[in-house]
Amino acid sequence: MTLRHNPRFVRFWLASTASDFGTYLTTVALSVMILVTLDGSAFDQGLVNAARWAPYLLFGLVAGIWVDHFGRSTVLIAGDVARGALLVILCLAAWLDVLTVPALMAIIFAFGTAALLSDAAFQSFLPVLVPRSQLTRANARLEQSQTVAQTSGAALAGGLVAIASAPVALLVDACSYFFSGAVLCSIRQGPRLPVKQVETASATLRGRIAEGLRWIYGHVHLSPLAISTHAWFIGFSMAGAVVPALVILELDLGALGLGLVLGGAGIGGVAGTIASTMLGDRFGTGRTIVAARLAEPFGIALMALAPAVLIALDGDIPSDMDRGVVADWPLGAWAALVVAFLGQLIIGLAMGAEGPLQMGFEQAVTPDRLLARMNATRRSVNRGMIVLGAPLGGFLATNVGVPTALWAAAGVMVLAGLFLAMSPFRSARVELHQLSDEDAQTR
Repeated sequence: MTLRHNPRFVRFWLASTASDFGTYLTTVALSVMILVTLDGSAFDQGLVNAARWAPYLLFGLVAGIWVDHFGRSTVLIAGDVARGALLVILCLAAWLDVLTVPALMAIIFAFGTAALLSDAAFQSFLPVLVPRSQLTRANARLEQSQTVAQTSGAALAGGLVAIASAPVALLVDACSYFFSGAVLCSIRQGPRLPVKQVETASATLRGRIAEGLRWIYGHVHLSPLAISTHAWFIGFSMAGAVVPALVILELDLGALGLGLVLGGAGIGGVAGTIASTMLGDRFGTGRTIVAARLAEPFGIALMALAPAVLIALDGDIPSDMDRGVVADWPLGAWAALVVAFLGQLIIGLAMGAEGPLQMGFEQAVTPDRLLARMNATRRSVNRGMIVLGAPLGGFLATNVGVPTALWAAAGVMVLAGLFLAMSPFRSARVELHQLSDEDAQTR
């Protein structure tokens, strides 16, 4: 059965696309809310980003066990409903003018907890819907939808926030989560694994966590990939906390400019995901991912040059410029926007190329009984790195300047890419390690 003729996968794909679309609305809306509405700094942006991902650091190692206990589809649906409800609460707090940065961090922390469980279930649910031989292509389809959502969602969010308000964009995202949950409810569940294949309740929590850790960090290819990705997340989260400050505070382009810049990553991501499977088949999974990892820092470095371009052409953006009307932007503003956009385009292209290959490889080599724990473990540590990197990036941007913070982020990402390039992972090919569906369930 092809992917488009697999009704369970198609519904899963639709639910994922809906929530992805709303996510990029929230990305822009939250940044505007922090930096403009609450008059915050890049460091405040970093703190909120850290609160978003702190649950992964605190609860990540047990998330996969919770998912196995309650069921993957149940957790996915509950996670969507919970995130939609939390965004509604956030909207009400903003409209009632009682929102503060600490209150925003508390709500986002709860949001991140729901996202943690959903993420662990999401990657573990996909192999239940499609054969393992189709995992890379299925992940590519999901990544393509995500990047399209990123492109259109970010641009729409910029215009929506500029015309209406940040809470309105958040409310739209809440509706997307409710819709996603409803679609997931309609997916018919497949047969459960035989009792002999399900881990017994006598297995200790510590033992099950340890087994997941041993699988990832003891595997000849998963271990260097995981370590490199942990370091990569530090650099990438440093940049993620700084980019909104770059566009909104440094370049003074407002919500519309931020939406347009972030849309560049979506456009690049579409091209990257389209080429991902072909590149993996031609050059191998390992070499393609290594090349992508080494290309991404160049995008960060290009964005770091945007303020210099602005100063070289205009000196500064006039304080009376209407940031919501692009016709009023001077030449320097447009040039800086293009440079930042191209930086995001490069990042999106590289991430789009590596994303489906990485997820497909990890899912293909991991037995079914370890999937939830593998996904939860690697995501918990990866997102835990954001708790370190996001405040660090915000601190550097606030105290030594936005361009310097971006250069530092690029440097960390270069080191992560070089580590992976010198490891055994560079020769990995998914087809040489792929488990059959029957082997994956019984091992």
